[in-house]
Amino acid sequence: MGYGTVGSGVVEVIENHKEVIKKRTDGDILEVSHILDLRDFPGDSHEALFTKDFNDILNDPEVKVVAETMGGVNPAFDFTMKLLKAGKSVVTSNKELVAQKGLELLKTAKECGVNYLFEASVGGGIPIIRPMDQCLAANNIEGVAGILNGTTNFILTKMIEEGMEFSDALKLAQDNGYAEKDPTADIEGFDACRKVCILASLAFGKHVYPNQVETEGISNITLEDVSYIASVKGVIKLLGQIKYLSDDAIAAFVSPAVVFSGSQLASVNDVFNAILVRGDAVGDVCFYGPGAGKLPTASAVVADMVDAAKHTQRRKIFGWDAGSEDYVVDYKKTIRMPFYVRAKATEAEIKCIFGDVKFLTRYGKPADEVAFITDEMLENTLNEKLEGVKVINTIKVTNY
Repeated sequence: MGYGTVGSGVVEVIENHKEVIKKRTDGDILEVSHILDLRDFPGDSHEALFTKDFNDILNDPEVKVVAETMGGVNPAFDFTMKLLKAGKSVVTSNKELVAQKGLELLKTAKECGVNYLFEASVGGGIPIIRPMDQCLAANNIEGVAGILNGTTNFILTKMIEEGMEFSDALKLAQDNGYAEKDPTADIEGFDACRKVCILASLAFGKHVYPNQVETEGISNITLEDVSYIASVKGVIKLLGQIKYLSDDAIAAFVSPAVVFSGSQLASVNDVFNAILVRGDAVGDVCFYGPGAGKLPTASAVVADMVDAAKHTQRRKIFGWDAGSEDYVVDYKKTIRMPFYVRAKATEAEIKCIFGDVKFLTRYGKPADEVAFITDEMLENTLNEKLEGVKVINTIKVTNY
């Protein structure tokens, strides 16, 4: 369902990898029977398979597995729910749908004895859902930190490595097809937020909704900030962060973060994504690869289709429980961390407020400007200390 970038890639991957897929399914063949899209594709080699009527798929008894690559919540939610109730497994790359409605869809899949799988909804072609659910099952997961959006990572890479202004880097991302004409979902962190919801729900077993995850984008990051942070061998990344506090409480947020050169996340550049999972037994494990794109994302969708085809007679044990309004706590009151601060002030004024801090420098630094990194503290405490100071920017400093 949906014949856009990912949907057309799914058809391509299925057709070009028939023999490989046959080996993975114990001899069963995946065959595309219908392609749902409201648009016309004259001359397409699959023209005979197109339909504009969802019921053609819903009512076909031979259809066992459906890929939903439409995007958005409606009509994808309605279609998916009807398919699950009809006994068909559904796989998706639709992060918005999983973040908003995953709990309901997983519950329905369980009740109907079918599967709802969504490996491609986080990290595109990077395997992360299955490894977290299966390979790391023996660990208590302590936290997750991820570069979850290729567009913002591309923009920040251009700013860091080529000294490009934010607006110019954004335009380049749009020209290259990495950013939409309206880039809000990427640069303001909403896309990363949806992926954080899915990762948090899976990691800790309770559903997290996008409105519970405080989200800040990268539009306030400047070359001055990049330069100051480079002086201490750091880079700025847009990170989704999740921290376990107790069985009844987690912290989850999306924001720019200072990552130092020793981190596995520091060298992840351009449109690549990386997700670092911290387990109590395994330590830090990092999953890296192309976070978007036609064929990488399609490969993850088709892998789920293969998995669903292998499990047509049984369900995979997979999912999470309901969350609550107070399950995601206010991280500003609970998580201590260092902060990068840039302000119009003197070093003496800052020392008076914070005591000893690490002052940073850059080429062309104005005499009335300071940049520094604080000790660990709550963000609420930081804001109290900065009352009356003319702050230009603050950025969290991560320990991943």
